[in-house]
Amino acid sequence: MKNVLVKRSSAGLGLFANREYKKGDAIIEYLGETITTEEGNRRGGKYLFALNDTHMIDGKSRKNIARYINHSCRPNAYPELSQDETRVTIFAKKNIKIGEEITYNYGLQYFKIMIKPVGCRCEKCATKQV
Repeated sequence: MKNVLVKRSSAGLGLFANREYKKGDAIIEYLGETITTEEGNRRGGKYLFALNDTHMIDGKSRKNIARYINHSCRPNAYPELSQDETRVTIFAKKNIKIGEEITYNYGLQYFKIMIKPVGCRCEKCATKQV
């Protein structure tokens, strides 16, 4: 049994827990090709994850199911960079139940550039609009 599932969410496709996670549990690693920031800026795309000022992960491959984790203004998970700045692991920020969508805050810069112009579709913001 997989620990996570990709299925429909309020923002398109999302990643959902297929088991319970306790606060602090590692959920999944963000996978992809490590490239320079310069190359990432040339390629563009919404699956780029900055590791530091000089490198990022291009997570566009469908093998990287962590790419389906959506932004939330009130997330239940968070990304953490390894000490050597080469890997990103997503951890549970609080207890997550089976069937719950896994979300993290993409950060202010991504929010301003990619999310704000079209409107945030996270659960917190969607309930504000109703």
